Amino acid sequence: MRAIISGLLFATATLVSPHPLRAQATQQTIYASVVDKADAPVTGLAAGEFIVREDDASREVLRVSTATEPLQIALLIDTSAAIDPYILDLRTGLRAFLKQMAGENEIALIGVGERPTVLVDYTRDLARLEKGLGLVFARPGSGTYLLDAIIEAGNALQKRKATRPTIVVVMGRGPEFSERHHDNVLEQLRESGASLHSLVLTRPGAVRMDRSDQELEMSLAEGTKMTGGRRDDLLTSMAISERLQVLGNELNNQYQITYARPPKLIPPKSLEVSAKSPGVTVRARRWP
Repeated sequence: MRAIISGLLFATATLVSPHPLRAQATQQTIYASVVDKADAPVTGLAAGEFIVREDDASREVLRVSTATEPLQIALLIDTSAAIDPYILDLRTGLRAFLKQMAGENEIALIGVGERPTVLVDYTRDLARLEKGLGLVFARPGSGTYLLDAIIEAGNALQKRKATRPTIVVVMGRGPEFSERHHDNVLEQLRESGASLHSLVLTRPGAVRMDRSDQELEMSLAEGTKMTGGRRDDLLTSMAISERLQVLGNELNNQYQITYARPPKLIPPKSLEVSAKSPGVTVRARRWP
């Protein structure tokens, strides 16, 4: 009986020990772009120059390095009637972007006119991608299904278990026929982990206010902001090449940031990455 009581006392003392084992913090990784006021990449920043906050709580930045993992880029290209006047400038800009990004990264060409159509599946082969540009042309009388294409691209990237999933939209302003709510688009971007970047040709004075255009606008505005992407509204198709080059430079100079997250039962709802250097812009996902 004395042995049994002693054993019970030992077990009780173990459970209420004032020095419990501390659970280990988990390491989290996020990719971020840093650009200056001229939109040029800022390189060479160290771990101590970044600030990471989750739910307004500071996290310890463990290490920072140049991102070297290949990008997986879903290039969503407008092939609707709206792009017809700009098709030559569009192809020129896309060709230069492919030369800048192919080889090291996997790229898919996806048309969004009439319906989302894979023109070239994910590949690093520049020759194959350039050949695929011949399939980029305006479908007469068609509109875009961009929101459908974003969701489908996100699903595909998620199935591929992409490490740096990226969706790049290049489009004109025409009718959008996807019957999607922007919340559905944002949720898929959250689940896939993809960053969304958009280059949209706009016509001065052109205002569209129907529901599909509102959903498109909210998807691009919130999607680029919340995923650490960039948004460019272009007034001329001659700016496509230059803006795609700027985007390529940014993607090629991203940081990989590793930080510590203390053990919590409830996952954080928000994430914010900033830099201590004045005059710079940091773009990173705002979802954990």
